Amino acid sequence: MHYRISGIDSAPFQHLFRLTDAELVTHRATRYVADTKPGFPCRVSLEDAEPGETVILAPYTHQNAATAYHASGPIFVREGAMRRFNAMDVVPEQLATRLLSLRAYDDAGMMIDADVVEGRALEHHIERMFGDANAAYIHAHFARRGCYAARIDRA
Repeated sequence: MHYRISGIDSAPFQHLFRLTDAELVTHRATRYVADTKPGFPCRVSLEDAEPGETVILAPYTHQNAATAYHASGPIFVREGAMRRFNAMDVVPEQLATRLLSLRAYDDAGMMIDADVVEGRALEHHIERMFGDANAAYIHAHFARRGCYAARIDRA
């Protein structure tokens, strides 16, 4: 079974890097300089920021369904991260090395399955979840902090 993992579009976040720290507050955002790796996982490139790189922590609506599962949460975006991760049958290191919470949704945005898995076993769980014909897409979250990590679609 083939799948596609994708990061988010960087465009809605680019203007935030030009704002002052005081202006960022009005967007519920905060600027950080990465001081560890891993530790600042960019949701655009699906790579961890290198120490010294600037990132913005901002809210992001990752589940925009008109259901009770509508959800948003905090994400990091690296300054200069313009290229969105978008690959078939490839698990980025950022996901492979973390404990993940997977949530499968149907076309209506209702959650139909969920599991907590080690990232190195992600492909197996993608195949299992997509074995249900009703599973339209999967959201991966970092299990420890609960933050949205990436979207997984059937390819």
